[in-house]
Amino acid sequence: MLTQTQIHTTSAGLPKMNSAHRSAPVRGSFGAMELMGSQMTFGPNEEIFGENEPADYAYKVTKGAVRTYKILSDGRRQIGGFYLPGDIFGLEIGEEHQFSAEAISHATVMVIRRSAVVALAERDCDAARELWTFTGRELHRVQEHMMLLVKSAQQRVACFLLEMSERLAATDALELPMSRQDIADYLGLTIETVSRTMTQLVSNRAIGLPSSRHIVLRNRGALRQLNS
Repeated sequence: MLTQTQIHTTSAGLPKMNSAHRSAPVRGSFGAMELMGSQMTFGPNEEIFGENEPADYAYKVTKGAVRTYKILSDGRRQIGGFYLPGDIFGLEIGEEHQFSAEAISHATVMVIRRSAVVALAERDCDAARELWTFTGRELHRVQEHMMLLVKSAQQRVACFLLEMSERLAATDALELPMSRQDIADYLGLTIETVSRTMTQLVSNRAIGLPSSRHIVLRNRGALRQLNS
């Protein structure tokens, strides 16, 4: 796709980094990876890579949010995951991407050659350990998502809100970067069911809903109890 061409074009000799990138704070062994990467910006709904494209690069969100997804045989979209600042995505075991990825809103993504990631892990024990931790965390996320899809609509939405509160905010108020349709496609529900379930949670005083994307968790215990 176009993005793969852009990466090859803009990162020939991957990559040249400006002084702002060089002076950015680096933490852990994966910070060394960032010095080998190149930043790219994407607009809302702009594709980062496509399903079945060569998985030559790994990606790290530095700003904004990204979703991965598949288009099913019946035309429905299934979202595989949401990636927020600091999250790594697109690092595959095989040679091709299993999902497509696109920016949810304006996003900045660090693009790093997969071969550079592997080479760093081979010579740096700390980097290898971090890579193993990331892989385990991603596997756990996929397993949790699979289990989520067999729960009731209220359980799915409650679990999703609790997860997002942990990832997005240190308070009970959070601003979701994704739309209701994104949430529905992630949870395997219709947008009508998601909206109706949100309204039920408001009626039960489990959440507040100042706007469609601004959520206030008023009763975490009630949300957790739905999943018990």
